[in-house]
Amino acid sequence: MTAKSKSRLRPVLNTVTVLSLLGGSAYLTYALRAEEQAKAPAVQMVDDKNIAAGLKAGEAGAQKWERLKGPDRSVMRDGTGQVLATFTDGARTATLTGPSRTFTEPANTKTRVVTENWVRLMPEAWKEGAENEQWFKEWFKKYFGSQEDDVFAMAFQYGDQAPVKKDAQGVAYAGDASFGPINPNGSEGNDLRLEQSDFYDYLGTPYTFRNGTKKAAQSARYRSMDCSGFVRTVFGYRARYPLLPDDKPGAGLPRTANGMARSSLGADVLALKGVTPEDRPTAIDVIQPGDLLFFKLDARTKDRLDHTGIYLGTDTDGHKIFISSREEANGPTIGDKGGTSRLDGNGYYATTLRSAKRL
Repeated sequence: MTAKSKSRLRPVLNTVTVLSLLGGSAYLTYALRAEEQAKAPAVQMVDDKNIAAGLKAGEAGAQKWERLKGPDRSVMRDGTGQVLATFTDGARTATLTGPSRTFTEPANTKTRVVTENWVRLMPEAWKEGAENEQWFKEWFKKYFGSQEDDVFAMAFQYGDQAPVKKDAQGVAYAGDASFGPINPNGSEGNDLRLEQSDFYDYLGTPYTFRNGTKKAAQSARYRSMDCSGFVRTVFGYRARYPLLPDDKPGAGLPRTANGMARSSLGADVLALKGVTPEDRPTAIDVIQPGDLLFFKLDARTKDRLDHTGIYLGTDTDGHKIFISSREEANGPTIGDKGGTSRLDGNGYYATTLRSAKRL
């Protein structure tokens, strides 16, 4: 399928009420806007006053903890019952309640995700009773209520028109990413862009993994990342989850969507039953923002899962939305090119979803 050239539209935003995470990027809007929050589904509604009260109560030792199953997890609530945070056994990913944000992609979709969820990685995997450990108390004190970039903010720093960000060494670590170079042997409807662009290709620098394997960046793939490369960029290179150079078993995030889905990492929230249409999960309400999603799109890959993305939550119309890097949009998107980015209903990605994992 031919990748559509990117629009250069910029949304008009109220400068009094918007705090930009991306320095004026048209791709991500960051808002504390009552009018947009009011359009969100009830499950997304948040009372900032309650959040602030919960933090003070938490510091005074008044949090309420609840244990839930499916998957096993610990939920922190404030004195009013408001959910402040969710921690899943075996996973380092935590979902914290914080200021409301609005994520948009006006170039490719009218979808708008208004969310109070902030997704962060803890230094250790969660286990029952970890709320009493010193590492957790220090981590929670630092990040609850923090507006430092989280997984969502990082993910949207690679979309359409996202501005370039450079580190102290002058390496551009964020900014508008493409999916991959043009496939010289591609044809209409058949891999017009090449896969296999990883985070180090995007960076244009060699990378040495923890096991000593060194990978060289390919110049033709500079500023590119395929679907699993995007996930590895956000969770690995940016959020510092350990990375593997390939799909061999190890203590890190594998290279491909198939490797990630079949690994023993984190917690499987939608168990992988198989790759056929009959193996589509029948109930997906268990997923939460920040979960990795795995899809079976291409019959040529046989029994392998071949696409992955990050679940964002529900949009203002109540649809379950995710972000992923794909060929049709030529990079990370929540848009409609190559299929609407919804998990509910019977659309392309909804019917090809096979499993989900919480890292």
